Formats: sequence, C-alpha cells, structure tokens
Amino acid sequence: MKGAAASGHPLTTKAATDILSIGGNAFDAAVAAGFASTVTEPTLTSLGGGGFLLAHEKKQQRDILFDFFVNTPGLGTREPQPSEMIPVSIQFPACEQVFHVGHASFAVPGTLKGLLHVHRKLGRLSLAEVIAPALQYLDAGIETSALQGNFLGMLKPIFTLTPGCRDIYICDGKYARAGDRLYNADLKKFFEGIVTGESDLYSGSTAERLIEEVEQHNGLLTMRDLQSYEVIEREPLRASYRGREILTNPSPSFGGSLLELCLKYLERLDIAPEDRDSEKLLTVLVELIRGTSSLKPDRQSDLLGQIFSDKDIGFFLNNMDQIINGKSAVSTQGTTHISVIDSEGNAASLTTSNGTGSGCLIPGTGIMINNMMGEDDLHPGGFFSSTPGRRVSSMMMPAIVKLGGQVDAVLGSGGSKRIRSAMLQVIVNLIDFRLDLKEAVESPRIHFEDGIVQAEPGKSIAVIEKIARNYKLNSWDGKNMYFGGVHCVSGKLDGWGDSRRGGTFAAI
Repeated sequence: MKGAAASGHPLTTKAATDILSIGGNAFDAAVAAGFASTVTEPTLTSLGGGGFLLAHEKKQQRDILFDFFVNTPGLGTREPQPSEMIPVSIQFPACEQVFHVGHASFAVPGTLKGLLHVHRKLGRLSLAEVIAPALQYLDAGIETSALQGNFLGMLKPIFTLTPGCRDIYICDGKYARAGDRLYNADLKKFFEGIVTGESDLYSGSTAERLIEEVEQHNGLLTMRDLQSYEVIEREPLRASYRGREILTNPSPSFGGSLLELCLKYLERLDIAPEDRDSEKLLTVLVELIRGTSSLKPDRQSDLLGQIFSDKDIGFFLNNMDQIINGKSAVSTQGTTHISVIDSEGNAASLTTSNGTGSGCLIPGTGIMINNMMGEDDLHPGGFFSSTPGRRVSSMMMPAIVKLGGQVDAVLGSGGSKRIRSAMLQVIVNLIDFRLDLKEAVESPRIHFEDGIVQAEPGKSIAVIEKIARNYKLNSWDGKNMYFGGVHCVSGKLDGWGDSRRGGTFAAI
C-alpha cells in the first residue's frame, strides 16, 4: 500500500492517490488534492479563500500546523469605510442562514500561497506533477455531481451575482445543475501560469487589477494587504483524551480550543457502551455545544492557557455539571476537508474554505474570492471590528489523533458553525464507542444553534421525546450537509468519506 486519502469529491481523492502512485508523499498528495478541490468543489473552496494544513512528518517525528487562513483587510487605509455587504439568505432543508457577499466581504486570501508553501517545504515531486491532476480536470471540464448541483442550487444568488460568475455557471441559458459539465478557461490559464511562475495573486498585474476593482466598489482590500500576507507555521494545539493525543488547530483560531474544552469535560465522565443512544449523553453534547458557543474568540486567543486560568476552566466544567444535572431526566458555509496518510507514516490533514464565496471573481483568473468578512460566526465582535492585518479566527480544525506516539487517525470537517459539533461527535464515536470509521462518521448527529437542537434521524424516538421536553427540537428527515462532512483515514490505511458531503475514500 502506498497510502490512502479521503475527501469530499471522487476526483479530489483521485488527485491524491494519483500522486501517491507515482511516488509522492502525503504532503504532495494533499497539496495536489487541495489544488484539485478548487476545481472539483467550487462551491466550497477556492484559491481565493484560506485554510490550514496539519502535517505529521514521521521520520522527523515533527508536527506542524501551516496557517494560511485569511487576514482582515484594510492595511494602509486611515479610516476604513467599506460599502454595504449584500445579505443573502441560504435555505437549508430545515432552516436558513444569512450570509453577506460582495466586494466589501473580501478578506485577504491565503490558499494559493499556503499550498505552494507546504509543497516547497515538505513536497517531494515537482510542482508541475502536483498540479497536473487539477489541470487535467480543467481541460476536460467538470461534470457537476448531484451534491455539487445541490450546493449550486442553494447558492444561486451568489454564483450568479456578477457577469463573470454567470459566464461560468449559466450553461446554454440555464443555471448549472447536476450533470452539467462546467468549464473555466481563465482558471485553466491561471493554473498553467502557476507551474511556470507567471501566475500570482499577491503582486503583479493580477493583483493590480484586483485592487483596482475593489477600489471601484469601495471595498477594503489593499495592495499592502496582498504584499504583506505570509503563511504562518505554528505548533499544533495538543489535547489529551482517554490515552490519545489529539493534534489540531491552535490560537488564534478557536475551533481547536473549543474542542479541547469539550473533551476536558467528557473525560470526567464514565461513558459506557449503552450511553451511545442515551438522553444523558445527548444532553451533555447539546450543552457542551451551547456552552462553547458563548465563548468569544477575542477573549480566548489561547483558551486553555493565558486567557482562561485553571479557575476559569474549573468554573466552566462545574457549571456544565449543574446545567446538565438540571436538564437530564436521568439525573445527570462552504468548507471542505482532505485527509492523507502515506506508507511511510507521514500524515496531512487539510481543511480549506471560501466561505459561501463573495460572488466576485478575481479579474482574469476565474477564481472566486472569499466572503470571510461577511461570515458572522467569524466576527462575534461585529463585522469590520477586527484590526487590519490580523488573522481572522476560524472554526476549522484539521486534526490528527495519535495513540502511543503513532498516527491513529487523520480527520477534519467542513460545515461552518457545525464543524465543532461534527468533530466532537465523531471523536467520541471513535474513541469512547470504538466504532469503525464508517459507522463513526455516518452515525446521526445533533447540533445546537439559535436556541434549537437540530437532530438527524436515527436516534431512538424515546430519547428524542425526552430531549424535546427541555429544548426546542427540529427533527430532520434525513442526513444533510448542514451537519458537516468528516473525511478521515486511519493509520491502518482504511478510511471513510462522509456521505453528507459526497465524501470518497481510496487506498492505493
């Protein structure tokens, strides 16, 4: 076996395994899949977005978190006064969420620079070899999958916002849907330029055209923002849980810290096999999701370290005890993920996002830029409240689980606010209930948001009825991408891609 990969699209996974088959390592494969995903999954990710790659180098026994998430724009402006963002309501099957798009929603993109940085630092193959799968897909065009068709249907107001978008996503007079083949000639040309070193978003003519357009629409992004953007290498956050070490995203992102806090509470409990479908455990998960939702990233740049003292953490954990004991009758938009492990034991966990996309293309590139300044969950202090040049905090948490110092699993999820709840439930399924990867990922999930418990079908009716006594409950008819998409591989080179987001797994 040369390695294994799981992602949100068959061709994204194929890009990774193709690279593994010609001698690439896990990092070559993850970067190739990352580039490919911007072609195959345009509703979820883009070179105009941002992300994180958590790397484990087996030989060096070294772990690195590459942070190439977006920066707050506005460097060089005295008093930034952006134009109004455009609110767009996106309807999920059982709820809706409002996003904000347009030129004022741009944050400083990091994905392109991040993928190139990881390849240069850890890759083995040439850049041309790593980008070849994405170029092949661009040349042939991408047939829209059923899931991407659903995403496009939900995001139609965004993906038809500007003429450039309409040129790509309106085919023969009709908006793109499942089965249509999409072509993006400008993006293909840009990818060809990446190989030769001619394509760049951070300087040169492309950057100049982008900034000119931003200025015409009174956005905040500046040339200084682009030229000063850097990939940051960080020490991963290391959490312990029932004899495992869980590596994930550190400060200033807050998803990993919230996950660690949830695991600290769960480790205080004795969770038995019969608790898997119990009111007790479901109540605990609901309250942990609700409790951590109130913690603001501007208060906890290092949640379990400098900002929160041991006393603060103890108060939170004890408060959870009181809430859960009182509630339980038994006395107690767009993100995608790629997981890769190679035969040498190297592991890569890559999560990238374009938000829902801004609806605006970077001129001449076919690249939709992000709308991260319009994602309310990233700005609990309010839109445009962050200092220019500052990394935007993120809920994304690419993760590696180690057992006895060896990689046991690589996983991560898309899903905006639902990332933390999806990851928490899968980790509990894997470690506490010892489920295989497929069952751990595919088991029904819950999420708490805006005062409502959202619940997938599959929990026992008796338990759901008891939960409904204490919470407003919204029961869904089936699994849905709303609840995230956890794609994972194990140290044994098996794996699973979450069906909620068209996930696929392959080993070679």
